[in-house]
Amino acid sequence: MEAIKEILPFLIPLVVVEFVLLGVTLRHILTHQQYKRGSRGLWLIIVIVGMNFVGPILYFLLGKEDA
Repeated sequence: MEAIKEILPFLIPLVVVEFVLLGVTLRHILTHQQYKRGSRGLWLIIVIVGMNFVGPILYFLLGKEDA
């Protein structure tokens, strides 16, 4: 229990950033129609399954269509 209390100040901001990134990514996927690669359904699955930073980062690097 003591170890959790020690890492909690570092863990909370990381969790907040993760959920903000997930929210921004899901909003972008649901409001846009075109993607560089894949479809809306594919990117939703990738982002939700790879929720811990990997899915959203992959979307913005590989799937987001440049406007």
